[in-house]
Amino acid sequence: MRDPEPADGGFPNPPSGASNALAAEPSAYLRQHAGNPVHWQPFGDAAFAAAAARDVPVFLSIGYAACHWCHVMAHESFEDQDTADYLNAHFVSIKVDREERPDVDAVYMTATQAISGEGGWPMSVFLLPDGRAFHAGTYFPPRPMPGRPSFRQVLDAVSEAWTERRGAVEANAATLARGIAASQPAAALRLDRPPEALEAALLGEAVAALSGAEDQAHGGFGGAPKFPPAAVLEFLIRHAAMPPAGAPDTARPDTASPESVSPDTVSPDTATAARDMAGRCLAAMSRSALFDQLDGGFARYSVTADWSVPHFEKMLYDNAQLLRVYVHWVRLGGTPEYPAAEAAGIAGLTAGWLLARLGLAPAPAAGPATGPVTGAATGAETGPDAGVVALASSLDADTVIDGVHAEGASYLWTPGGLESLLGPADGAAVAALMNVRMPGSVSADGSPLHPRREVSGEDAALWQRVRPLLAQERRNRPQPGRDDKVVAGWNGLAVAALADAGAVLARPELVAAAERIADYLDRVHWRPAARGLGRLMRVSHDGAARGIGGLLEDYALCAEGLFALYGVTGHTRWYELAEAILDAACRRFAADGGLKDAAGESAQVTAAQGGRDGLEPFDGATPSGAAALAGALLTSSALSGSSEHRTLAANILASLLPPLAVRAPRAAGWLLATAQAALAGPIEAAVAGPDTPERAALHRELLLSASPGLVVAVQDDGAAPPVPLLRGRGAGPDGAPQVFLCRGMVCDLPTHSVEGMRGQLARMSS
Repeated sequence: MRDPEPADGGFPNPPSGASNALAAEPSAYLRQHAGNPVHWQPFGDAAFAAAAARDVPVFLSIGYAACHWCHVMAHESFEDQDTADYLNAHFVSIKVDREERPDVDAVYMTATQAISGEGGWPMSVFLLPDGRAFHAGTYFPPRPMPGRPSFRQVLDAVSEAWTERRGAVEANAATLARGIAASQPAAALRLDRPPEALEAALLGEAVAALSGAEDQAHGGFGGAPKFPPAAVLEFLIRHAAMPPAGAPDTARPDTASPESVSPDTVSPDTATAARDMAGRCLAAMSRSALFDQLDGGFARYSVTADWSVPHFEKMLYDNAQLLRVYVHWVRLGGTPEYPAAEAAGIAGLTAGWLLARLGLAPAPAAGPATGPVTGAATGAETGPDAGVVALASSLDADTVIDGVHAEGASYLWTPGGLESLLGPADGAAVAALMNVRMPGSVSADGSPLHPRREVSGEDAALWQRVRPLLAQERRNRPQPGRDDKVVAGWNGLAVAALADAGAVLARPELVAAAERIADYLDRVHWRPAARGLGRLMRVSHDGAARGIGGLLEDYALCAEGLFALYGVTGHTRWYELAEAILDAACRRFAADGGLKDAAGESAQVTAAQGGRDGLEPFDGATPSGAAALAGALLTSSALSGSSEHRTLAANILASLLPPLAVRAPRAAGWLLATAQAALAGPIEAAVAGPDTPERAALHRELLLSASPGLVVAVQDDGAAPPVPLLRGRGAGPDGAPQVFLCRGMVCDLPTHSVEGMRGQLARMSS
């Protein structure tokens, strides 16, 4: 490749009005690039039509607001006028927020990995005007580096190939698209046939496979970089809660195991292994720099195997999932090595962080609009009692100081800085406790707080004394920016987590926050239809939904959250909304006996994957759409009695899980967790009768149960008709509330007491 030269006049007269078109986009990541001299366009038909009209390729750049290296490449290349002139002359440049368009991200990530052997963000892909990829990479520097060409060298090479070897370029794009089509699992998944049995032994084998991949020294799985495995942890907790094989089956003479799973107990060895693995990982993460020891909340991942150096962006989807997992660990009872009480503290801090740092309140006199367009997340805008109506997507990894992006700058400390703030004795003690040394672990003079062990005894007293001072000092620093777009599926995850946390931690304000977020999803994101399909919108900003319709994951995760919220509150509104969204998902994404992640939102995405529908079976940062749908369908079948939903869930599990459970369990956590719930029954609990303290005690006992397949319905006196599980069931002969425990819509005799229900539930679970 030749060295970069000033841009030539490849397209000397751009069309009238050609300019950067990102200023009004709902994505903060796109708006961050609105001031670039590059003539960025959002992903859409207009941009691809412009490329076809000009007969130039498309340069597609994919990233997200909290991505450090995305900021680096933007500063080095996209803010450079000469580079921008070259791009504007030879390409149509499209910017994509991977969080807003995961369907676009997924197909072009597959292409990037096939072409370059690596994947990540920023992603740099070159496309034909119909959307098919022909060249790709990730970060390209402004000057050549060993093993990596400069961005200008790549642009020159692509432009030369487009001009001189067009036939080869188009042939490569066609071959790649066919290869992506052949790799799609959607064609192999069939939902219109009787499900095959899913053997319980498969889940034990998955636990054994995870045990082989565990980092027992540091917790978690694999080496660096190390990500918090939320879905896998949920599976391990559910597996640990299952009764051991050989337990007497005296409670269910009339409730045979469903045909989709067999049998319904686990090995004591795998249950213990699952509990120990989950405990080690949860303890290691919460006692590390991955967890913000001052403010709460988890960073996206650690660049070291021991969780000591986080990559500092903090995402809604991570923290919503981890909040729920820590709450479920509390419900399980913990272990001596990682007590439930310690995990409850982590859960409480994480819930507080979600609402204080990502919470969006209605704008004054502007209806449902959310808070500022962009800006630092100071925590002053909202809090648990400030009327949060929705949650923003993320906090940046970087803090901008004097115009320079500094990764993690808000979170770093030095021994000298601690002594100046706290005094020599306390400063030195805190530096030793939190592993703050010189040189720093992140930069030459900065380290995050990383206790590496439980803080107890005198250390705990010290920490409680100095923590407010440290927190105030950090609030006085420049803060990372916040991406204020609201993503439907991620807010669905948060609804479930906050509802469960409020119930288990006895914090009703968290349940109230979950209801406000659910109401926002209903008012802003859900578009019901009097006839035909309702539609869920994926993204909103300033209280208005914009852009594409929701993807499968959005529908499924919103339904999951609403079902969880119904189980905690008993408010039938949330059950009805969950069923409406789930019905729309089945009709939109599961038509004709197959399943797909997107409903044809972009012809270019379809072309890039060879004309096939895409379906990603693997969990990413969030549960896969297919796995999330299976979980929501299973819950719906328990509440509604829908055999169709139960069969759909069983088909998804039987089609996708067996090839992944042992070979790739770390990528199938939510499928495994859903299979564990299916194995447990699910057990259906109908709480009927008047709303009295006695009924509240029965309901709370159910919410504190760790049974992985327990689904709770609560009588709502203001609702007509009731949830199907409650039909024909009411108060006892004396007018007292009672609980019906059921499996497969066949119920045991009702019970009126917490003690009787506890014993009945234990027998039914075993």
